[in-house]
Amino acid sequence: MTVSRRSLVGSAALAAALAPLSRARAQGKPTFKIGVLNDQSGPYRDVSGPVSVACAKQAAEEFAPMAKDFDIQVLAGDHQNKPDIGAGIARQWFDRDGVDMIVDVPTSSVALAVAAVAKEKNKVCVNAGAGTPDLTGPQCNANTIHWSYDTYMLAKSTGGAIVAAGGDTWFFITANYVFGQQLQRDTAAIVNKAGGKVLGSALYPFPETTDFSSYLLQAQASGAKVVGLANAGDDAVNCVKQAHEFGLTQNGTRLAGLLVLINVVHALTLDVAQGLTLTESFYWDLNDRTRAFTKRLNPKTGNVPANLEQAGCYSGTLHYLKAIADMGAAQAKADGAAVVARMKKLPVDDDAFGPCTIREDGRLLCPAYLFEVKKPSESKQPWDYYKLLATTPGPDAAMPLADEKCPLVKS
Repeated sequence: MTVSRRSLVGSAALAAALAPLSRARAQGKPTFKIGVLNDQSGPYRDVSGPVSVACAKQAAEEFAPMAKDFDIQVLAGDHQNKPDIGAGIARQWFDRDGVDMIVDVPTSSVALAVAAVAKEKNKVCVNAGAGTPDLTGPQCNANTIHWSYDTYMLAKSTGGAIVAAGGDTWFFITANYVFGQQLQRDTAAIVNKAGGKVLGSALYPFPETTDFSSYLLQAQASGAKVVGLANAGDDAVNCVKQAHEFGLTQNGTRLAGLLVLINVVHALTLDVAQGLTLTESFYWDLNDRTRAFTKRLNPKTGNVPANLEQAGCYSGTLHYLKAIADMGAAQAKADGAAVVARMKKLPVDDDAFGPCTIREDGRLLCPAYLFEVKKPSESKQPWDYYKLLATTPGPDAAMPLADEKCPLVKS
């Protein structure tokens, strides 16, 4: 296979990912190729990147003994958080390299572009990394499933809990692209519905911004009780660190990390992150099954546990392979939309997400877990960062179908 240098990460680990994961194609079996498309070099590398690739490979390795009539191959690409690059890699993979399914795809603008290519080429897109609910709303299609989370889930779980606890005035610091804008929109709606008030917001250029001092000063001057961080990855790390340096949290202002994942907490350290309220749909230490999955995965990640997005790459890939086995390789190769339809019919159940279902609009209905970051004194082992505050059942964590306006859903 020939893949451009720009679209692949040049590490030995990802080069190895290009090797078939079951028996040789020379035996005449079709090979299903899975492309993990994400940020391998920018601000979302730690929250997606190589660990997402390792998670997809883990699913492929686990399923390989059950793949009686097909082989499995995993490859990786770096979309650099740019829609044109992401769509270009997807088109190359589908047209030239025989890729059947793309998974992950953080950055909402990239995700929407890649989902459109999957529809055009009748392939499969399992999005575990983007937050835009448009993937199951106005821009939903029969070839895409939205795994892990969306901005509505984050807003309802984290935003709703903070307002209920008295955080009724908000100021948003927002990444100026689809994800950040929609996360602010959805959280502001929750705040207003609960009787709170949004006092202001500041949009910043993404992904060029590293200094958030001027935005934090605007937030402080607003007098808001809560500063909502409508961002993720390195941006969230920098915002929280700089807010701590400026004394915002020490003066009583509460930070709402609307997409603060475990990698961000690790980068911040518990000294800085303690007390943050956040939402994930996966936590490595949640139960016996999540711990078992993490134990299998850790040798491939340098003992770095997966977050909700990365675990979604495992769960979504595993369910995709189950659908292929259920319907037969020949039909699955011929029709990506048919594979997605079969995925929607089959119950989801794996060690990362447990039992879930996929709604007709393509949204995975999985529980949303509200966590509080522990104090250093409460942490007993590496990556022991969260205590569970509340659980929102899957159907309640997803935007109501009537509000989504997905063309696949008959009114």
